Amino acid sequence: MSDCNHDCASCAQNCGERTEPQSLLVRPNPHARVGKVIAVCSGKGGVGKSMVTALLASAAQKKGLRAGVLDADITGPSIPKMFGVHERAKGDQSGVYPVPSAGGVQLMSLNLLLDNETDPVIWRGPLITGTVKQFWSEVIWDDVDMLFVDMPPGTGDVTLTVFQSLPVDGIVFVTTPQELVGMIVQKAVKMAQMMNLPLAALVENMSYFVCPDCGKEHEIFGPSRAGQTAQTFHIPAVARLPLNADISAAADRGGVEGLSLPQLEPVLAVLENIKK
Repeated sequence: MSDCNHDCASCAQNCGERTEPQSLLVRPNPHARVGKVIAVCSGKGGVGKSMVTALLASAAQKKGLRAGVLDADITGPSIPKMFGVHERAKGDQSGVYPVPSAGGVQLMSLNLLLDNETDPVIWRGPLITGTVKQFWSEVIWDDVDMLFVDMPPGTGDVTLTVFQSLPVDGIVFVTTPQELVGMIVQKAVKMAQMMNLPLAALVENMSYFVCPDCGKEHEIFGPSRAGQTAQTFHIPAVARLPLNADISAAADRGGVEGLSLPQLEPVLAVLENIKK
């Protein structure tokens, strides 16, 4: 056709030159077995994305599920430290093996491949996104029921790579009460909607502080917006987590698996009920 612009995605004609869009999904390691893939993301940094990822993975493992964490925050990996894991990952001709935590959560992070975990990763985008794909295609995930992907902040290269290259079954968004944070998190929510990915849950971190003297809850970062945001975007599960020094202290000493937050139970219930 002389007037063809070769943009088949926007054309309804059934001509001989038509080509269907190819899937961008990356095949997993042939020796790996992974059930559901859950992305934990936010448009904003510093909201506790990695903490929520670690808490959800730990909670899933305690419920009898086999959990794993793919640390896609390549330049700012913090997952191994939260779990108290400092050994290096090993591999053979079949692939790379995730490192198990004390509780059995399977972990893969760039910090498990570095000689020194405080060495900076000074890489450009293509190398970073390529590593994220390799964590999926070359790692031998051992019968993982629920693989949590800890995402970097923003809606850039890595987020797009995970959303397009991994078979994401659900997304957990992490936010805090501040209006500015909520505005930026909505960018990530809208990105997921544009890519037709399922919105599973919204976790509002640092939502309130419980006074140790009187037991009263104080919304020191402003009133909660979690319920309103979830209703606006039809997100089925909502959790509000407290601002608690014991939580951050446990993560600093590698004891995140010793924490138990009942507020996350509705989120985990929704994730368990997601159908492949």
